[in-house]
Amino acid sequence: MDRRRTLLVDAFTSEPLSGNAAGVVPEADGLAADQMQAIARELNASETAFLFESDEADRRVRYFTPTQEVDLCGHATIASHHALAEDGLADGTHTLETNVGTLDIELADGLVWMTQNAPEIRELDVTYATVAEALGVDETALTGLKADLPLARATTGLPFLVAPVEYLSDLSEMDPDMAAIEALTDEYDCAGIYTFTFDTLERASTLHARMFAPGAGVPEDPVTGTAAGACGAYLDRFGAFDPTPQKMQVEQGFFIDRGGYVVVEASDATTEGLVRVGGEAVVTLDGDLAVPASDDDDILEA
Repeated sequence: MDRRRTLLVDAFTSEPLSGNAAGVVPEADGLAADQMQAIARELNASETAFLFESDEADRRVRYFTPTQEVDLCGHATIASHHALAEDGLADGTHTLETNVGTLDIELADGLVWMTQNAPEIRELDVTYATVAEALGVDETALTGLKADLPLARATTGLPFLVAPVEYLSDLSEMDPDMAAIEALTDEYDCAGIYTFTFDTLERASTLHARMFAPGAGVPEDPVTGTAAGACGAYLDRFGAFDPTPQKMQVEQGFFIDRGGYVVVEASDATTEGLVRVGGEAVVTLDGDLAVPASDDDDILEA
């Protein structure tokens, strides 16, 4: 039976059993899609990264949630390269082939930095009442910042519906309707709803965020690198700061006891299309997993 080395790595944290757990299969060549889906379902992390040899970059990656493949995942990218660094990958810039293009990944002094795609941001023709109902929060929680920061679809490789709220208490009181969120994100072709406030737990933090993606099998994601990068570009696009800080710290996951921090560089997002997210990670489990045979091996022919 095929056995593959498989890890669980907590990303955007230096503390085990916090941040966002990702599965990592560092040598995935030869695995079929149904086998990868079965591994991701078994690990039950929000995403599992499968690393392959590549003709176009240093390596290729595919990401699977417990229910489906997704094109890009920030925390699983950070987790993967932290694991590779522990196996001897040197500091410096490395290239990663993904479903949305080839990205630069930098290892430096214990941090992993991921350069994301050039941002695409557009305001959405959706009512505040609709989004508030889906999030299970009073509409006034969303309208306090609407004069400067509209509801928008923002992507740096994976799209999110970005919804700013006024206070940390608004985030804590959310009682999301997962079916309504899934319908809303499907309508606007988004992976999830990313909602944030400038009201933070840590003085060093710029934002406190939550992210809901039930359509991808992730009711609430602990710490979301792709969404943090998209939100950083969104803040730069709409001039939330004057100027946009060179680095922003986003805290997330504390309402589900998986707190962690993403560092976002988006001060050149509007002018140069440059967005990077970075963070620490820690390996929490390292072992071998037995892999079932691919369903393709059981095809019946008449």
